[in-house]
Amino acid sequence: MGSKRASKLGRPKKRGGGLGPEGKGPRERAPRPSEERPRPQEEGSERNRDCHGTQSAGTGSSEDSLTKRTGSQRSTRQCLRGTTMSDIRHSLIRRDALSAAKEVLYHLDIYFSSQLQNAPLPIVDKGPIELLEEFIFQVPKERNSQPKRLNSLQELQLLEIMCNYFQEQAKDSVRQIIFSSLFSPQGNKADDSRMVLLGKLVSMAVAVCRIPVLECAASWLQRTPAGYCVRLAKALVDDYCSLVPGSIQTLKQIFSASPRFCCQFITAVTAFYDLSSDELIPPLDLLEIIVNWIFEDPRLILITFLNTPIAANLPIGFLELTPLTGLIHWCVKAPLAYKRRKKTTLPNGHMNNKIAKESVAGVDRDFHLLYSKLHLSVLQVLMMLQVHLTEKNLYGRLGLVLFDHMVPLVEEINRLSDELNPLNASKEIELSLDRLAQALQVAMASGALLCTRDDLRTLCSRLPHNNLLQLVISGPVQQSTHTALPPGFYPHIHTPPLGYPAHAAHPAIPAHPAHPALPAHPVQTFIPGMTFPYRPIR
Repeated sequence: MGSKRASKLGRPKKRGGGLGPEGKGPRERAPRPSEERPRPQEEGSERNRDCHGTQSAGTGSSEDSLTKRTGSQRSTRQCLRGTTMSDIRHSLIRRDALSAAKEVLYHLDIYFSSQLQNAPLPIVDKGPIELLEEFIFQVPKERNSQPKRLNSLQELQLLEIMCNYFQEQAKDSVRQIIFSSLFSPQGNKADDSRMVLLGKLVSMAVAVCRIPVLECAASWLQRTPAGYCVRLAKALVDDYCSLVPGSIQTLKQIFSASPRFCCQFITAVTAFYDLSSDELIPPLDLLEIIVNWIFEDPRLILITFLNTPIAANLPIGFLELTPLTGLIHWCVKAPLAYKRRKKTTLPNGHMNNKIAKESVAGVDRDFHLLYSKLHLSVLQVLMMLQVHLTEKNLYGRLGLVLFDHMVPLVEEINRLSDELNPLNASKEIELSLDRLAQALQVAMASGALLCTRDDLRTLCSRLPHNNLLQLVISGPVQQSTHTALPPGFYPHIHTPPLGYPAHAAHPAIPAHPAHPALPAHPVQTFIPGMTFPYRPIR
């Protein structure tokens, strides 16, 4: 008995070899508690591994989406149980650069998702910013540490990780706060790395048409100081107009993908290319795309204004609500700026080569046609503004074309007119002044420009004489009989604004008396033998 019992005790038991309750199959082993829930890092790695699949966001199976939601909920609970930024940092230090970048996005996604459940606009404190600077922009936290350098392939993989994250994050609020935490300037040494990576990320988003990234970039352009916005626009222009010839068509396609980004991009481009020198004249390819965008849909440049809650006082130092002021500068200064460039590129002002003359003439003709189309589109947009300003209760309270921005424009025209020989540039000066007069008149009539005729007279007093400009600054030709209309209003040219009364109906004109019938002419008899008295003149 003792030996049998010992043999039974010493015999190893077979795991999974028993029968179930009905004897039909082996019993399944119950999972251990430690195996039921993966660790946050493993789960994050699994989640990010799915980000590199061939399917885009929203096209995966329901089982995968359920797994992601379940894992996210578990990790959220674990994060809320006491995980701090210091704990996350210690877990990321031992990882390689790409894995750490992927994990820090994953952890901050969980962190901000939980923050947004408690407050609609959570405050981004210093902890998440430092994590992003250390593990995304490779800026070491310790002063004596050497910064990590990513090679070109690793940098491309990092951009792919970030593109995939923004593409697959379904909540726009989480996307926006992560993007803002990544790329909002902090005034420290990481800002240069931040701007370089932002330019490459947005350039990649344009190339592969990642709409969520472009929408986040549009919001970033709206709330970031203008100097940083100009740097981003310059990086995109370099990539698509200078670096790779022919790639401008890739930039053209984002018009239908993200109009908000196009509007903000145009505003930033006009802030940079101000035509003050030959280097700051926009490239022909860029000009052609912007003109075609606006000519196809003039409302494009009003998208930010129409979709933004606006106060009467706008912040200083940021991009304007619309690119109208910059586009007016382009149209008005273009004839004189291109005349100046043509003069500086010719030796002694002369060109002997016939082929070179024809080439320059063809390019100038293309530029002039594009600026003419652009000027027409700008006038059309200005005429739309009266209705939109009235709908927003901003008519007479908000000037989208600021008078202070017209002062440097007039000074630049005056300087260019004096610099160029008036005898050789009379046509260009006349065209610039005509466009200025038209823009001022339509902007004032629509309520986009808030100023008086006296302000215009003082502003334009030093400009060369122009008949149309004199008509605009002198006011109406004859005084209006409508006492309710302001003295600077043209009742015979413009439709009255909504606040003004309609014109009274004219009395009916009496009918004219009928004329008496004329007497009939006598009938001439036909004489066949009579010759026609015609002799040709010799």
